[in-house]
Amino acid sequence: MNAPLAADKLDLMKFGVGQPVPRQEDPTLLKGQGRYTDDVNLPGQAYAVMVRSQVAHGLLKGIDAEEARNMPGVLGVWTGADLNAAGYGALKTVMMVPNRDGSQMKTPTRYSLATDKVRFVGDPVAFVVAETQAQARDAAEAVVLDIEPLPAVTEARAATQPGAPIVFDDVPDNVCADFQFGDSAKVADAFAKAAHVTKLHLVSNRIVVCAMEPRTAIGHYDKETDRSTLYAGCQGVFGLKNQMAALLGIKPAQMRVVTGNVGGSFGMKGSPYPEYAGLFHASKILGRPVKWTDDRSGSFLSDQHGRDHDFDAELALDKDGTFLAVRLKGYANLGAYLSNVGAAMGALGVSRNLAAVYRTPLIEVQTKVAFTHTSPIGAYRGAGRPEANYFMERLIATAAREMGLDQAEIRRRNHIKPEEMPYKTASGTVYDSGEFTVLLDKALELADVAGFAARKEESAARGRLRGLGIGDYLEVTAPPTNEMGGLRFEENGDVTIITGTLDYGQGHWSAFAQVLTTKLGIPFERIKLKQGDSDLLIAGGGTGGSKSIMASGAAIVEASDKVIEKGKQIAGVALEASAADIEFKLGRFEIVGTDRGIGIMELAAKLRGGLKLPEGVPDTLDVSHVHEAAPSAFPNGAHVAEVEIDPDTGTVEVVKYTMVGDFGTVINPMLVEGQSHGGVVQGISQAIFERVVYSEEGQPLTGSFTDYAIPRAGDAPSFRIDYHSVPAKTNVLGAKGCGEAGCAGSLPSVMNAISDALGGKHINMPATPERVWEALRS
Repeated sequence: MNAPLAADKLDLMKFGVGQPVPRQEDPTLLKGQGRYTDDVNLPGQAYAVMVRSQVAHGLLKGIDAEEARNMPGVLGVWTGADLNAAGYGALKTVMMVPNRDGSQMKTPTRYSLATDKVRFVGDPVAFVVAETQAQARDAAEAVVLDIEPLPAVTEARAATQPGAPIVFDDVPDNVCADFQFGDSAKVADAFAKAAHVTKLHLVSNRIVVCAMEPRTAIGHYDKETDRSTLYAGCQGVFGLKNQMAALLGIKPAQMRVVTGNVGGSFGMKGSPYPEYAGLFHASKILGRPVKWTDDRSGSFLSDQHGRDHDFDAELALDKDGTFLAVRLKGYANLGAYLSNVGAAMGALGVSRNLAAVYRTPLIEVQTKVAFTHTSPIGAYRGAGRPEANYFMERLIATAAREMGLDQAEIRRRNHIKPEEMPYKTASGTVYDSGEFTVLLDKALELADVAGFAARKEESAARGRLRGLGIGDYLEVTAPPTNEMGGLRFEENGDVTIITGTLDYGQGHWSAFAQVLTTKLGIPFERIKLKQGDSDLLIAGGGTGGSKSIMASGAAIVEASDKVIEKGKQIAGVALEASAADIEFKLGRFEIVGTDRGIGIMELAAKLRGGLKLPEGVPDTLDVSHVHEAAPSAFPNGAHVAEVEIDPDTGTVEVVKYTMVGDFGTVINPMLVEGQSHGGVVQGISQAIFERVVYSEEGQPLTGSFTDYAIPRAGDAPSFRIDYHSVPAKTNVLGAKGCGEAGCAGSLPSVMNAISDALGGKHINMPATPERVWEALRS
């Protein structure tokens, strides 16, 4: 009961909010001791392998599995007819997009296995289960599919044209949703009165997610408990539990989802996949767990792809370069089936983020969201937010060049000013905070834009073309969801945080522990984190949309307040004082006006030791709390990229990169920097390297890393990063989220730099050597 030691304060200074604390999980992962789904092996498990269509579009007339059933080790072969007869549900989408007339979008039914038609190369039609994976693979190759090929369409714009092959008979013109946002008449009037109109055709190219860990799942039905357990990498076990229960036709209480370490997702592993229902069907019949692990070739086909938007974009300006209106009209590719959020990104996502940091009075977005005979499109790092910023920033850079205005000045002129906050945008969002011009100016100074001319001359002396580009961005984080904040004081003296977000590379353990250390003074090294078991959760929004620290962080703060209230009552007993006279600070409960007190960890130890408590006093410090979701936040920043182009080959190299971000309260600058680096590299990759290509027949021509380019370490530049933090007013921590901002800033800054190096010529992503070389000679 002594006064707090100076070491307590030093511990807080070292591990509290704002400190660059290393990721807690890294030592385990670096020593190869991580536990990913493929590392899980249950007693008696069998192995499944999928049978997939090798035709993009065709009538499925028959499946001959007789030879496969008689092969060594084979335990069974099941088709879509078998799963449908067993009563399994359909895969559902969770985000609906309204049509321009107010009606809802088309939602054709998708069951786990195709039965009538196949709609993309990779469409699963059957699966084999055997004693070993090798036996299952051999048998899967022996299954013969009788498919009558039909014409295919792979691009959204082409899919909506008259005479295009139809993906679903009940979806005319392949249009899932005909989305329109904004007042068309007012926008048209603004364009008619504009002194200048900039027009661009802009494409956000389709990409393969390429997560380091391919998808793996184990389905285990326990007959004794009548419960089903799914072991799978995901982004949130609570949401996946409810979706899986609906898919299997059981109550949520009968479903459990368990996730260990996850080797990357970026949105792709956020929802159920067709493979999962079959595992439980086989497990129920065979009375044993069934495991399925995809290979890299399968991942290229079966994982949801990202992006794939095609827009004609226009920006209207007055004679001074002030924005009057922005208008997008285009197409969003869904692929062959609706994913969880597939329809939203090119419609709702783009319209909500197009305003960015600018005082644009009018916005219009028209999107035809279309089905094609390709792998389904799902969320990918930013899910509509990087695309919207890319469209806006390319328009601005082009308009500045066309009008003879300075690239930075045209942005400053149109920035929303701090004194205008809160600011309601034409998109309908309300910004609570931000100092956009300050960030831009700081980025320009840090990037030494004043010295660019000299660097350009030096590049020219070496026969290289050098360009500079700006990406001035803002993104609207994911819609609010409820989140659990559980705190459990363990028998061994540890304190466990239980929450429904899920770490798949973000470093949640350290950041969440920093919040708890700051709030309760619990020693950092005694804090553990539980996220991957749905049985422990009472709520959970999962990780996605850059909201984890705002959701789980706020839940931890609120749960801590409940711990303090309980602790005051318990400490009153331990200190023989009234609970009303107890205050809490720096991890200690103290009697007001005295030096008598007890640390929170010592109090927890007394409870474990059997502290006698009168009736009505809590007998535990444990808390199980649900945070009512806070509104979205608005991370923003300014990126400055410099590229060099070899005019003989068209090769582009990013040679200098600077970023300044406003992420509100920065919990851990080391983690923020890492997330920023990763997002920027993914943006550079989309801008220069990545593109999924299909043949006219719908065959993927980029089906492996032999044909599909992603950057290596040598393709990434060194980064300069700084912050100008304006705390958010929408959540208790003042945080704004950072996980996807790197993409939002890098797509436009890199492509603007390439255009600058090309003398203002526009090319679409990816800026491959071939495209750049052709642009130089056109």
